[in-house]
Amino acid sequence: MAPYIFMEKNGIHIIDLHKTVAKVDEAANALKQIAKSGRKILFVATKKQAKDILAEQVKKINMPYVSERWSGGMLTNFPTVRKAVKKMSSFDKMEQDGTLDHLSKRERLQVDRQRSKLTKNLGSIADLTRLPAALFVIDVQKEKIAVAEAHRLQIPVFAMVDTNSDPNIVDYAIPCNDDAAKAITLVLGAICDAIQEGLAERKAEKDKEPAEGEEQKPAKGGKKSAAKKVASTEDEAEAEAEEANENETEESAE
Repeated sequence: MAPYIFMEKNGIHIIDLHKTVAKVDEAANALKQIAKSGRKILFVATKKQAKDILAEQVKKINMPYVSERWSGGMLTNFPTVRKAVKKMSSFDKMEQDGTLDHLSKRERLQVDRQRSKLTKNLGSIADLTRLPAALFVIDVQKEKIAVAEAHRLQIPVFAMVDTNSDPNIVDYAIPCNDDAAKAITLVLGAICDAIQEGLAERKAEKDKEPAEGEEQKPAKGGKKSAAKKVASTEDEAEAEAEEANENETEESAE
């Protein structure tokens, strides 16, 4: 972290905020492009100071996140995680169609316990149908298992890195105090705003494509009608030529 430390005072390292701003902009631009491409970004923060802030900010942009506990193999054993998510969804369907009402009291209690546990740990990643395109982590030391799994699968890692951590283990390091709620709120806010812009641009491009298609349709129809007119003109000319030939033949016969 030496390149990002401005000075040391009373045994406390002070981070250079100019470099923090530059790194936030760099990470925000990269995540914006990922969001614009339509891929998912998984946010991870299980520490007390960060998890509530993370859940509040990330819900606004409709991205998956983990704020309770990182289950080992959540990325490297993703098919198993998807099975657990499908099981959770089946419990929800059972409640909606009234199947749970036909179970005994003991069976209903077991289902409720399993469902609450799955919802707590996996409810926030229910929409993650495939591996994420990137991982955003708060406190790389606490979330070292998640970072290791991402490296194993070659998933780029964006992280808020404090002075007691190694910035070289992540692809995009944002030097800042990952224990301060205000710092977490500011950085997450900037990142989420950039992702929201990327999503908005993607939506605008999608809306633009059908509009262009509709504009081209009349042009195609115009070409067809023009072709029909040319064809009809040629037919008329041929008919006139045939009549003229017939008249000449009759005159010569007389």
